[in-house]
Amino acid sequence: MNLLDHPSATSLAAGDLNAVFLPAHGMLGISLRHRGTEILRRLDDLKAAAAKGSTAGIPFLYPWANRLAAPRYEAAGKPVVLDPASPLLHFDSNGLPMHGVPWSHLAWKVIEMKPDRLSAGLDWSRPDMLAVFPFRHRLTMTAHLQADSLTIETTVHAGSDGPVPVSFGFHPYFGVPGLPRAEWHLTLPALRRLELDSRGIPTGREEAFAGFNDRLGARDFDAGFALLGERAAFSLAGAGRLISVEVIEGFRNAQVFAPKGKDYIALEPMTAPANALISGDGLRLVEPHGQFRAVFRIRIDLEA
Repeated sequence: MNLLDHPSATSLAAGDLNAVFLPAHGMLGISLRHRGTEILRRLDDLKAAAAKGSTAGIPFLYPWANRLAAPRYEAAGKPVVLDPASPLLHFDSNGLPMHGVPWSHLAWKVIEMKPDRLSAGLDWSRPDMLAVFPFRHRLTMTAHLQADSLTIETTVHAGSDGPVPVSFGFHPYFGVPGLPRAEWHLTLPALRRLELDSRGIPTGREEAFAGFNDRLGARDFDAGFALLGERAAFSLAGAGRLISVEVIEGFRNAQVFAPKGKDYIALEPMTAPANALISGDGLRLVEPHGQFRAVFRIRIDLEA
């Protein structure tokens, strides 16, 4: 079955925008259309992506975003050894655990559904999930579509068992319809650029990044950043559209991924830098019975 036609596929509509999410498959965003034109990318074969554990559309990366430096970590006093044979894990070409549990293995339950709003919840309590991330808790996610934007709010609800580490992110893929990649105009704000080793793991060193405001051209990006404040905006423009990712609350880091030869760019809000479960850098804890909220918005405007 094409996942676009899956019974759990939930459509939202508001103004010039239409969106589709798959609650039963990781709350994956599989479509965001502006005036009937798709702006998301990596949607060609969702069934194959699910089988491979690959990302697509707007994926939720949980319980960690990007890579861990090893198949083991210790967080909030709990040591964890990841099983390479677990179907709940995906590894990169270097054998490093990548993006937590693939979206296709996380079945969310719909809490509320309106024409422009979808809320769903996920209980992190199954034994196989706890083997990957041994912290019982609950998640809620709300996607709210407005006339010119899609806002995604994610909340971690800690139970009584103990603190819950926060290291998640999103990996939305975008493209500018009707325009070659080289002509896409990318704007990044002033940030702190994280030095990465050859595996894409932060070394702990960083430097000032003045921003970027130019055509993408033949450039490629695979860079991690620390935000300078609670709010920031990243944008992609061309062919009369301006696509912005606005970080509103809870995210302190970001990744920009634009590989050469690919017709997409990922502008990724992250609650912590890559490898935070191992390094502890930027890792926050939700105390028992506490909550943590993170919000970002995808906005689409017509260029003047």
